[in-house]
Amino acid sequence: MKLIYSLLLTPLLFACASNQNFPGYSGVIIDTKGVDIAAYERDLSDCESYAAQVPVVERAATGAVVGAVIGGAVGAVLDGGDGAERGAGVGAVSGTLSNAQSGLSEEEQVLKNCMQGRGYNVLNANTQRGSSGRRITSR
Repeated sequence: MKLIYSLLLTPLLFACASNQNFPGYSGVIIDTKGVDIAAYERDLSDCESYAAQVPVVERAATGAVVGAVIGGAVGAVLDGGDGAERGAGVGAVSGTLSNAQSGLSEEEQVLKNCMQGRGYNVLNANTQRGSSGRRITSR
């Protein structure tokens, strides 16, 4: 029963912790000097649509299943039936959070890459300069 509650509450907790729930935060910070704000809003909306294609929920669900199976197996080996239940719960939660975080990071990177591709100077894009002076985006 505890495992069921863990599996049901994990996505809810993750959704609450996600920065996407804060109004006005897009995950991208640009230099707005000389930027047509109306065009920026259209581009941001388009880029957010692309970023939304990253399967974050599916990754989180996969992480929950894989984590539960591995955690349950390890728990069973170490402590029998009770250990299997606890291990499955811990594995499901950690697998969900790990995979969801990975998906959200990719989603944010897609958004930033899209905005850079449209010519915006993205200030939080983790960019570096190569030896030729050209910008290199780290991923």
